[in-house]
Amino acid sequence: MNLVHVAGTKGKGSTSAFISSILSQYTQSEPGQSSPRLHKVGLYTSPHLRFARERIKIDNTPLSEEQFARYFFEVWDRLNDAAKAAGEDPTALSTKPQYFRYLTLMAFHTYLSEGVDAAVIECGIGGEYDCTNVIQQPRVTAITSLGIDHTAMLGTTIEKIAWHKGGIIKSGARAFTAPQPPSAEQVLAERATAKGTQLDVVAEHPDLRAGTSKVKLGLAGDFQYTNASVAVAAAAEVLRKTGVVSISENVMSEPLPAKFKTGLEETRLGGRCETRFEKNVAWYIDGGHTLESIRLAGQWFASRIHADSSSDVATKKPRILIFNQQTRDSTALARALHETLAAALESGTPFTHALFCTNITYKQAGFRPDLVSMNTNADDLELLRVQKSLATAWNEIDPKAETRV
Repeated sequence: MNLVHVAGTKGKGSTSAFISSILSQYTQSEPGQSSPRLHKVGLYTSPHLRFARERIKIDNTPLSEEQFARYFFEVWDRLNDAAKAAGEDPTALSTKPQYFRYLTLMAFHTYLSEGVDAAVIECGIGGEYDCTNVIQQPRVTAITSLGIDHTAMLGTTIEKIAWHKGGIIKSGARAFTAPQPPSAEQVLAERATAKGTQLDVVAEHPDLRAGTSKVKLGLAGDFQYTNASVAVAAAAEVLRKTGVVSISENVMSEPLPAKFKTGLEETRLGGRCETRFEKNVAWYIDGGHTLESIRLAGQWFASRIHADSSSDVATKKPRILIFNQQTRDSTALARALHETLAAALESGTPFTHALFCTNITYKQAGFRPDLVSMNTNADDLELLRVQKSLATAWNEIDPKAETRV
């Protein structure tokens, strides 16, 4: 399936989306060409924002409900048959993989069934022991910016985290990485050497320099230019290896091919520094859930506030924070957001109102089951413990804002 395997702490979803969008430009026939260059491009990412089908895409479109149901039950029935053949009770939980593993298995089954001939697979957590790492012969691997996250599973140092992420590097497949702290880069290089393959640290492409680039990326935020450069390197390698098109080995120093530019400009991924306008309301949406991501989201939001209105007008408008966080160190994230915005906007009150909510989205009907993690503490949810703690913390750092739970 010409797999591209992507790991990293920050930007792996964005980078995967960029790669998929670039490759999708090569599914369209050229004049005089009898068939498409690539047939279908798959994209497997997580988490989802609105519905689980978003995780398994073909040509950048989520599976339909009919497709999702079909492939879900094809996998389920095969696992049942395997359990029966082994003399096990198919209703026992031990005969089914847990949630993320099940969807990973289902994604591979879907792509094989649908005739997908190139697919971008984003790791869940880590790399070495992530269930996506059943991939033995990827065409290329890519590692995005590393940071401290999932420490209970990956360790508390950047070197340990780099070791886990470097687990996706495979013999016979070129590996690309965004620039990393020197000690992390060294670990990745050692992992590549052990696999007998080449690790390339991707320098910024000259056409993809934040602030001066003429390419308007489909995903907002200056930090996306780093992700876009990694995506260009990885996509070029896939196209070279499959013989789909002749891409220069010097693609990272030459002008970007037109289809690469189009792919980067047409990339869409909800909840990554996304702006939506609804009547007289501007929504600024981001799903950052690490300290680094929250700070980057804050910087992006501040830049939009400066760009979208004069300071006089901006100070008179209601500015409302809707903050949804249930399982992580939410108070630290909220404080990081306030610090970033207070500095960028030169105001100790970046929001007039701060609302802290859960994923229970409808007062009467409740919520979609695929919006709530089974790992969430039901008592915490019912009693709004996390939200009340957040409101208390926000009142301490910004008593002028109106806070609600």
